[in-house]
Amino acid sequence: MLTSLDPGIALLIGLGLVALIAIAVWPERGLLARWRRWREASERVALEDALKHLYDFEYRKLSGTRQSIAGALAISDDDAAGLIQELEQMRLVAMRGERCELTDDGRSYALRVIRIHRLWERYLADETGVSEMEWHPRAEQIEHRMSVQEADALADQMGNPRYDPHGDPIPTRGGDVPERRGLPLTALQAGDLAQVVHVEDEPAVVYAQLVAQGLQPGVRLRVLSVESDRIRFEAEGYEHALAPVVAANVTVVPMTAELPEEEPHETLADLRPGERAEVLSISRRCRGQQRRRLMDLGVVPGTVITSEIAGPTGDPTAYTIRGATIALRRAQSSMIYVRKERDSG
Repeated sequence: MLTSLDPGIALLIGLGLVALIAIAVWPERGLLARWRRWREASERVALEDALKHLYDFEYRKLSGTRQSIAGALAISDDDAAGLIQELEQMRLVAMRGERCELTDDGRSYALRVIRIHRLWERYLADETGVSEMEWHPRAEQIEHRMSVQEADALADQMGNPRYDPHGDPIPTRGGDVPERRGLPLTALQAGDLAQVVHVEDEPAVVYAQLVAQGLQPGVRLRVLSVESDRIRFEAEGYEHALAPVVAANVTVVPMTAELPEEEPHETLADLRPGERAEVLSISRRCRGQQRRRLMDLGVVPGTVITSEIAGPTGDPTAYTIRGATIALRRAQSSMIYVRKERDSG
């Protein structure tokens, strides 16, 4: 036999249902509204990523296709076909048989997104302590949220840089981009001299190897040998070896003049407690805030630094720099090139 529900409980249940419905359908802030905005943002990101991919292929004089979009965005062929159809309706792309080509409006849109991405990477490299491996993924996020006006203001703040930290050209406000330059490191022969002008930052696992080798735009190198399984070269006083599939991600410009005197092998990290050394230079790998902090501490050419005592694990180490005791981690001290005083210790 059914019993009647207590009126108070029934009222509470009713109010709870009303509250749930309100939470779901409340204008602007309800769950449905939030879900709709998230879906629209996700669709916009996919469209913008497809435009970036097509521009990248166009810049490299390759043909973008439905299959190339699917591979670049890690989506199915059907989803890629849906993206292309939407882009066609927006008059941002046009199909030429199997080729998917950007219209003028599509190219301008792609360049706006690319400009924001590369400006933000430049900002992260020069103005923050964010590691190299974080530049690209963080820029991937901001490129879909920053406005054109914000990007222009950032460019003005940084002096309108021409290239991002990987060597990719930053489109101008008018959408101008210089032609590709250089050739892959794999095209060089033993004895050739060259300067790095671009380091590809994708895929991340390959870029991590290049970062570990200290390769970045501006580094000068000499090829020592070219073999089927590796390319040996000298850069900044150190010998390196890369597999050809990895070396192909480095673009260089051949040089005819001799390389300048190599940076010394010894770094501040090589000092033992009690040893003194004169600072010669700071590695190019040290950028942005980290570089400015070291210079503010007095780490400039000519400064004499004494290694005092290492921490229990050997990192950090305390150094005397211009009368002050400063603790530096090995990741920092290994980028400070020095000349040891041989009679110290």
